[in-house]
Amino acid sequence: MADAQDPLLPDSASTRSTAVADIQTVHSRSSLLAWSSEVTRYQWVVLLVAWLGWVFDSMDGTLFSLVQKRSMTELMGPGATEAAIGFYSSVVFSVMLLGWAMGGICFGIIADYVGRTKALAATILIYSLFTGLSAAAQSWQQLAAFRFITGLGLGGEWAAGAALVAEVWPDHLRARAGAMLQSAAAFGYFFAALITRVVDVRSWRYVYVVGAVPAIFVLFIRLMIKEPERWLQVRDRRRLARAEGQPRSAELDAFTLKQLFSPRLRRDTLVASALAFTVLLALWGATMWIPSVIREVGAREGLSVDDQNRYATYAVMLLNGGSLFGYLGFGPLADRFGRRAAFLCFFIGGVIVFPVTFLMTTSITQIFSLLPLVGLFTLGITSGFPIYLPELFPTRVRTTGVGFCYNLGRIVTAGGVLVTGALVGFFGSYAKAASAVSLIYVLGIFLLIFARETRGERLT
Repeated sequence: MADAQDPLLPDSASTRSTAVADIQTVHSRSSLLAWSSEVTRYQWVVLLVAWLGWVFDSMDGTLFSLVQKRSMTELMGPGATEAAIGFYSSVVFSVMLLGWAMGGICFGIIADYVGRTKALAATILIYSLFTGLSAAAQSWQQLAAFRFITGLGLGGEWAAGAALVAEVWPDHLRARAGAMLQSAAAFGYFFAALITRVVDVRSWRYVYVVGAVPAIFVLFIRLMIKEPERWLQVRDRRRLARAEGQPRSAELDAFTLKQLFSPRLRRDTLVASALAFTVLLALWGATMWIPSVIREVGAREGLSVDDQNRYATYAVMLLNGGSLFGYLGFGPLADRFGRRAAFLCFFIGGVIVFPVTFLMTTSITQIFSLLPLVGLFTLGITSGFPIYLPELFPTRVRTTGVGFCYNLGRIVTAGGVLVTGALVGFFGSYAKAASAVSLIYVLGIFLLIFARETRGERLT
């Protein structure tokens, strides 16, 4: 008669089943990360440099929204009304966005001629130094001037960094790299909120001083990063053509901005610019007013000014905690279903979740519970642009195209932010004004009909 099995010992079938399950789990995890073995150490370094550049870019670009009320109240004097402070805050914001747009277009063109790395270093230096100088502003006009020049660097950095990563990483891993690159924005917004919370003890000016620190990062870029091979080949072809006196080529010699409107590239340029406008208007005309919305709700709940500012900081952290999942999720979604389908998913999510969060809630606690979802859709969708835009344009005009499309939309967005400021006065509420602007996502859904699918295509 067989001995009875000890109940304290697992039976062999169960053990084998558990072992197989463990092996399958390990295999699944290794499969998910198998692609990373295809990336060289230098390619990771390039991504890291561009990622850090975008972290600092997003951080410096966000500081104004976090200290907007205090800085503008001080600079405009004790006689300023709430309506005037709100309006002139939107003026400063719009001026910065205008500089951001001009910088993106101008430095995008420059990067196609002098190189991605040089443009990246120059733009980081510009936005760092002039963020620091913003601390010295003695009037709202001076602050607007400093933020305009800061914007020049902010816009140029993104175009150069996105093209650099797209050209250095393997073609089939571009979407993953682009998603990881854009995830830097979440960390930038988080650091901006953290700086505001920790540094802003006595004055908002100290916040801007800390924003100058990324200037040190420029030295690392110049020492570690070389120009992409794709760009070097185009540069050498241009030089050879000039040296040998070859007939002028429309592709090599025509001004890069002019080439964007050639028959081959015109549709992609216009559609991509319209998509960027849609996303950025919702981003800057709606999402970036969330700290003001929280202060507004906090005032209704009887919170002190200090508590209102503290909760506004927490709101930014929750918003960007959710956005990180959106940034990182866009790439795999775009690889699986296509770039257009990924954009569609995020547009639909954004047009639903924003009004629900700010028009159908009655307390800060309820808003906080939904803010991660707002961040996932309304911020996460921007991850599509470092993936999609570099794929639309050939190397000879890539940063011109990326910078122009992303930032032409920003120029129109600057006017949209002014409209948001006016809507605050019309509705008497930041929440209602921002929710109205978020309906622009409906236009984005329509524009996808005309967008070209680029999944699986190689860079040219």
